[in-house]
Amino acid sequence: MTFISPRRYRPRLLNALLGAGAMTITATAAPGAGHAADTGSFTPAQRQEIVEIMRNALKTDPTILSDAITALRNNANAAQQNAARSALESHRADLLAPAASDAILGNATGHTTVVEFYDPRCPYCRKVLPDLDRLTREDRDLRIVEKVIPVLGQNSLIASQALVAAFVQGGQPAYFRMQAAIMNDSVTPTTDRMRTLATQSGLNAATLASDMNGPKVTAILQANMELARAIGLDGTPTFVFNARQIIPGAVSYDELKKAIAQSR
Repeated sequence: MTFISPRRYRPRLLNALLGAGAMTITATAAPGAGHAADTGSFTPAQRQEIVEIMRNALKTDPTILSDAITALRNNANAAQQNAARSALESHRADLLAPAASDAILGNATGHTTVVEFYDPRCPYCRKVLPDLDRLTREDRDLRIVEKVIPVLGQNSLIASQALVAAFVQGGQPAYFRMQAAIMNDSVTPTTDRMRTLATQSGLNAATLASDMNGPKVTAILQANMELARAIGLDGTPTFVFNARQIIPGAVSYDELKKAIAQSR
């Protein structure tokens, strides 16, 4: 959700209203008195008069402010959408062709690709997991590419490193076993805790702990983060549908299903 703060756009609103005030002064001033307004330069007295006009107008018709805020919000949303479309187009190949290090839910050769950027410590990412499993069971042409990004601090980094290290050690099956362990675990992540979860998941705990800070795991996480930044990601989870549409934040099963259908 994008929220535009009225305070943030107050200078732009003020400038717009000052411009309107300039036209009013130019039209009504006596001959010879309009030079300052014509050049966009006001005397202190003129500026004070404009401010009073603005203040009185806003008191008598509050819709002026709400209409201005709505226009600014619409312009900001349009600019954001244009930037997102441009970013998706620039990184289309990266979003449609899974990397060798990406875990994939569903049909690995499916024609419909959803990329999920997620943090294993994000509660919304945990909540949506059953919906993703359901979608891939119901839609045999769907593949969901998972990209782990540690955006919630040191605990997220440790959990993310363990997930990728599990993939490095045993591929997709090891990754998904470790994912189930981590995403259902309520204990604060530490390297020792990751060793315990690795053992419970049938992995070599010592190897996983060593790989967590190794160059391969680091490179994979860095690549995921760079792609996330490139498309303007600002939260988790974030879903990208066939490199055409981005939906950030928590979404329901029905919303995901609708977006998948629209992207085809």
